[in-house]
Amino acid sequence: MTKSVDDKKIASELKGNTLRAYWAILKSEKGVMGVRELQRKLGFSSPALATYHLNKLEEQGLVVNERGDYRLIKEVKVGILEQFIKVGTFRLPRYVLYATLFTTLLIFFVSQLREINFYSFFALIFGILATGILWYETIRVWRQKP
Repeated sequence: MTKSVDDKKIASELKGNTLRAYWAILKSEKGVMGVRELQRKLGFSSPALATYHLNKLEEQGLVVNERGDYRLIKEVKVGILEQFIKVGTFRLPRYVLYATLFTTLLIFFVSQLREINFYSFFALIFGILATGILWYETIRVWRQKP
């Protein structure tokens, strides 16, 4: 999958506090956020700083200013945002689905285990390793969120 020129430009500019502002709007229920609300949410020292980052998002074509409230008009997946999926109003690391699946399968396998032989031992080791790696990746991505 190739990225368009606009996505590459947005990816190069969507960093730091501007990325945090974009993430906050993405997480908001209706995709709308005011200047003061963003200032409080991100702990900015002044409303001017929140306005600056919201204006940067507007210049990139991601939000539109409607009488002081900024509404999300375009959702892009660049940088760390590519690692998250939207489930309802939540944004979760995409690995959480795989980690949950492997954890469920491992629990089911252990509950049905009757005897230990080479194959069951191999399956158990494979299940533990896969589950551990997937949960590690899920937590690693979660810690990188803006």
